Amino acid sequence: MALSYLPVDRDQQFLLPPSMRDWLPEGHLAWFVLEVVDRLDTSVLHARHPNVGVGRRAYDPDMLLALLIYAYCTGIRSSRQIERLCVVDIAFRVLAAGHAPDHTTIARFRQDHQDLAVQLFTDVLVLCAEAGLAKVGVVAVDGTKIGADASLRANRTRAQIEAEVKAMIADADAVDAGEDRLFGEDRGDELPPELADPRRRGARLDAALKVLDAQHREREAEAAAARAARREAWDKRRQGAADDDHRPSGRPPAELELELAEEALAHEERRAETRQRRRAEREADAAAKGHKVHGPKPSVEHRGLRRARRRVERARARAADAAKNTTPADADERVNVTDPDSRIMKDPRGWVQGYNAQAAVNEHGVAFAADVTQDGNDVEQCTPMMAATQTNLDAAGITEPVGMMLFDAGYLSEDNLTADGPDRLIATGKAWKLRRTGPTSGAPPEDATPIEAMEHRLRTPEGSTLYAMRQHTVEPVFGDVKHLRGFRRFSRRGLAAVDAEWKLVMTAHNILKLFRQTPPPIA
Repeated sequence: MALSYLPVDRDQQFLLPPSMRDWLPEGHLAWFVLEVVDRLDTSVLHARHPNVGVGRRAYDPDMLLALLIYAYCTGIRSSRQIERLCVVDIAFRVLAAGHAPDHTTIARFRQDHQDLAVQLFTDVLVLCAEAGLAKVGVVAVDGTKIGADASLRANRTRAQIEAEVKAMIADADAVDAGEDRLFGEDRGDELPPELADPRRRGARLDAALKVLDAQHREREAEAAAARAARREAWDKRRQGAADDDHRPSGRPPAELELELAEEALAHEERRAETRQRRRAEREADAAAKGHKVHGPKPSVEHRGLRRARRRVERARARAADAAKNTTPADADERVNVTDPDSRIMKDPRGWVQGYNAQAAVNEHGVAFAADVTQDGNDVEQCTPMMAATQTNLDAAGITEPVGMMLFDAGYLSEDNLTADGPDRLIATGKAWKLRRTGPTSGAPPEDATPIEAMEHRLRTPEGSTLYAMRQHTVEPVFGDVKHLRGFRRFSRRGLAAVDAEWKLVMTAHNILKLFRQTPPPIA
């Protein structure tokens, strides 16, 4: 039987409709992003580039802005990847109107207009308010660690940086001497290529030394007070007064890793002991009744215990190596020579060179505030995030007061509980610990401290139900950003740059919230 196929003619013209409006369905995200950009005030973008005089005509900044927003909505952040998609992807071709801007143009546009990130975030928040998504009854705040565009291995102490600089100078002297022998007076004064550009490694090392100078002066002035504060905070957290996952900053990573490993080992040992005791009780009870206990006996050296002991051994070895290679004077004074503003932080996957990205989210999943900090601990971010939330709501024209703000135990402190601002619930420990102590009702005791009063409130049925909203309010936002759109590392360097990029990420998130509304909020 003869087979009949659709014709394959790659020389046929107009494989796509002549009008770009027919290339994508009406409900496509690309059209929605273009509608959003049309409703934003982009006059500042045009004022920066008057596009007059001689030279090549510039790209329309509205087009570049829509291209960048759509890229972040779809998890694309590489300027080179965006350039490639403007040629091969229909949606990107529609957004670029058939143009193919160079990756350098895209990267410079993102860099030159980072100060407009706050305005863009606020303008999109206005659109969310018009769509009915900006309810402020409950707002949850949390932080997540985002990797910097730098490696953990690029951290250096002052001695290491000075040794590296000396090695560079010695290498340059050796090269000069060799060139003098080869070329005489004509070429003997030239530097090698890696030292020729002062904007590259030399500039980063100079910036790193400046950061170390600032850190050293600060530590010399506050060394005794800082050590006492860290010891007190550590003791409180060991007693379960706050979230076990938030450790006081300023200690060497190897030392913290060893303490975490030893805690895990102690937990596994208690677990093994409990299983052995329960087995013995069951056997004794069965023997008294003339029965036998079936099933295998619990192993004294179970797999979890062996794994925890190996982890402790590895952590002790790393701590010993770190102690050999670090002098007490500069144990805490380290800086990353690739991104001096980034810090070493602890996240659920281990240690990361990065930043602490904060977000305040309402019950619809719309972000009201987005900031980036260098502090690995969240405790100092409570009042700034409350202030940022209120500032953005005022800028967006949202006059409704915030009803309740929710924070996890990483934000717990008496100052945060008593600070001015909206009503708030701050966890005083793990949820399972609060449930174990049992429910309460009524007002807290008159002589209760702020932390005790908050714990009493969290154990009431109303407080427990209200605080439970935090988990399905702000946590899914970080899940979408990290898992669905793959944003786990910043593309830019420096605190101001990554703060602007985080606001762009949250702006794209809010636009996606608008897009998923039914019916569409924009006519």
